[in-house]
Amino acid sequence: MGGDHGPAVVVEGAAAAVREFGASVVLVGDKAAIEHELSRLGNPAGVEVRHASQVVGMGESPSQALRRKRDSSLRIAAELVRDGEASAFISAGNTGAAMAVAMFVVGVLRGVDRPAIAAVLPNLKGFSVLLDVGANVEPKPWHLFQFAVMGHVYARDILGIDRPRVGLLSVGEEEGKGNELTKEAYEQLKDSSLNFLGNVEGRDLYNGHCDVIVADGFTGNVALKISESLAEMFGAMIREELMRNVRSKLAAALAKPAFDRVKKRLDYTELGGAPLLGIDGGAIICHGASPVKAIKNAVRLAGEWAKAGLNDHIKTALENEIARGNLDEGSRG
Repeated sequence: MGGDHGPAVVVEGAAAAVREFGASVVLVGDKAAIEHELSRLGNPAGVEVRHASQVVGMGESPSQALRRKRDSSLRIAAELVRDGEASAFISAGNTGAAMAVAMFVVGVLRGVDRPAIAAVLPNLKGFSVLLDVGANVEPKPWHLFQFAVMGHVYARDILGIDRPRVGLLSVGEEEGKGNELTKEAYEQLKDSSLNFLGNVEGRDLYNGHCDVIVADGFTGNVALKISESLAEMFGAMIREELMRNVRSKLAAALAKPAFDRVKKRLDYTELGGAPLLGIDGGAIICHGASPVKAIKNAVRLAGEWAKAGLNDHIKTALENEIARGNLDEGSRG
């Protein structure tokens, strides 16, 4: 029920995932509204509807969503994951509420204090994972360590990178650069079993030097939003220049296949959404303006998460670091 486009886009995207990927989907929200959209699509098979009488608005605080919206579509979806009726929940609605509901309804994995939102970014060699991108704006050093472990497992299991290279986003590559948070996190990460490269800079988000980039949620979110804005600006400038005169238009027509390939590499809808790592179940956070294609691919991503046994592997990786004395068992705040 959340997101900029309401149930129309979500229902169509879910139906497309059922058709193309063989997914099994439960649509949670206002039953009448959902069934109206399903009838518009010819009542596709493989889709179940679960009624919820409340909706969490985009402007509502996470605490309000938890206390006052106990029959919200978001909470009911999370309860399905908690109770084992679903492998993951997907939301294009209120991100803060989704994280709060995930933490307090589904629960977190042993060894995790704070879940992290991971964004998959294209780079010159493939893809890299940036986390956290907004869930934790003032984390502690051990939170960054947990993010690094979870990002390592995600890059290995979902992106297929054999031994992911992990970097800590800072203001310089040299050890000792950064603020107190990054300096302390650096000391913990360098003694870990991860393939830790040390500090990395903003340029390393896209040059392929690193597979997992760890940051606090404030820095990660700013980096992500700047990247999105920059991509939009370059796209608009290129279109403007290519349409400037007849010669440019002819060149654009000849280069169209190459431009289409580049566009696909940069298209966030191909990835679906950002995984919320660290909860005891699956959760995919989608952009509020997600179109049908993004919702469809978010369902695909959730299926890949479940099939890969991602959470079991995250638990094992965290337990290894706990056994090495690099991490406590969580719950330090």
